[in-house]
Amino acid sequence: MAIDLKQSLKLAQQLVMTPQLQQAIKLLQLSRLELAELINQELTENPVLEEERGEEISLEEEFSKVESEAENSDEQSYDELNWEEFMDRFVTSDHGMRFSESEEGSELETRVAKSVSLCEHLLWQLRLSDFTKDEERIAEYIIGNLDEDGYLKIPLEHIAQEFGRSESEVEQVLKKVQNFDPAGIAARNLQECLLLQLRQWQIDNPLAERIIKNYCSELERKDCRAIARKEKVRLEEVRKAVKQICELEPKPGRPFGEERVQYITPDIYVYRTGDDYTIILNEDGLPRLRIGSYYLNLLRSDTSNVTKEYIKEKLQSAMWLIRSIHQRQRTIYKVMESIIKFQRKFFDKGSAYLKPLVLRDVAQDINMHESTISRVTTNKWVYTPHGIFAMKFFFNSKINQLGGDALGSASVKERIRQIINQESFENCYSDQEIVKILRAEYGIEIARRTVTKYREGMGILSSSKRKKSQAR
Repeated sequence: MAIDLKQSLKLAQQLVMTPQLQQAIKLLQLSRLELAELINQELTENPVLEEERGEEISLEEEFSKVESEAENSDEQSYDELNWEEFMDRFVTSDHGMRFSESEEGSELETRVAKSVSLCEHLLWQLRLSDFTKDEERIAEYIIGNLDEDGYLKIPLEHIAQEFGRSESEVEQVLKKVQNFDPAGIAARNLQECLLLQLRQWQIDNPLAERIIKNYCSELERKDCRAIARKEKVRLEEVRKAVKQICELEPKPGRPFGEERVQYITPDIYVYRTGDDYTIILNEDGLPRLRIGSYYLNLLRSDTSNVTKEYIKEKLQSAMWLIRSIHQRQRTIYKVMESIIKFQRKFFDKGSAYLKPLVLRDVAQDINMHESTISRVTTNKWVYTPHGIFAMKFFFNSKINQLGGDALGSASVKERIRQIINQESFENCYSDQEIVKILRAEYGIEIARRTVTKYREGMGILSSSKRKKSQAR
């Protein structure tokens, strides 16, 4: 059989993602802060882009016209844009082109001051204390080996071998360090930490000391009756001692943790205006972009073709970035508008009236793909009249009612929370009793194991543990 080389044509379809499309998809799933970081990076890498800081004449309307023309054309690309004509129409000698506006300013909570670490705080006290040179070296070693909660996790035997000292000498240094602030620091376990705090705060309660030493398991379960029975004391005395213990700090190093409180800044604000709602996109902190007139003038001047090609390439990149940002903002607005339409009762009355909603519902409503809706609702937060929620919060599964209408799972969780908040001290509802109440009062059909899953997801204790907790 002869083997021949032949050429043949084959027609096939495949999805090709252009760099511009990839950029637009990437921008969709960024939060406002991440978008600001990306814009700052583009400002650094693209010399054509500039950040506008002063009060300048806005040419955003003119740019929008050009953008609209490009969208209505057969080829929605900036590759065929006549840059010289564009420059002659819209560039001015004194001002650049501004593409986005937002007020300058920085919020107070975003200014992060350097915090003092636990190690620095303890070393500062060490320098002010009466230690010998050898003791100071051992104390520095102890401080350097504390974990983030303030506990000493290495044995004294190891420290003694490191410095060629006896364990008793190392323990004497450790006791001095344990007198430092915060109380309970450098403890080797939770019991020692709590006992150190009782001593340092001069809390004279022998019963509390015995509970810490001998009844840790009962204390964890808050089983005051068992402790009172074993100690042969009145229940009220045990409750008083347990209350004092609960006021102690089990992690003395926590205030000096490196983790800072992260304040949530909403990406979208939804305000009630009369009988309707107004959507405002949060653009505070986003750099205002413009194309510098210097490069546009350079494009018009008699420069080399290589320079012009470079400027055109950077102009095209800048225009695509601005177009992607505008498209991102428009898409977020449309998705939020659709969510309000589906979840109108939530915005009117609160979480208990949240309806079941899936990505497909919003996608069909605004004629977009589900993946686009998923990207838009990722890492976005919404300010509403009832608080700040993640955009994903408005999408939840369906729970059937006896009347035929369906409720969202978040709405059912809220009703479970309300039932538990209204229970009395003597009668804490079990999960099965909550199932009966949901059926009788709200017509909600739900299994006991589902109530248990929702309750545990909300961080609520079981009925027996709630009763013991209230009995403290």
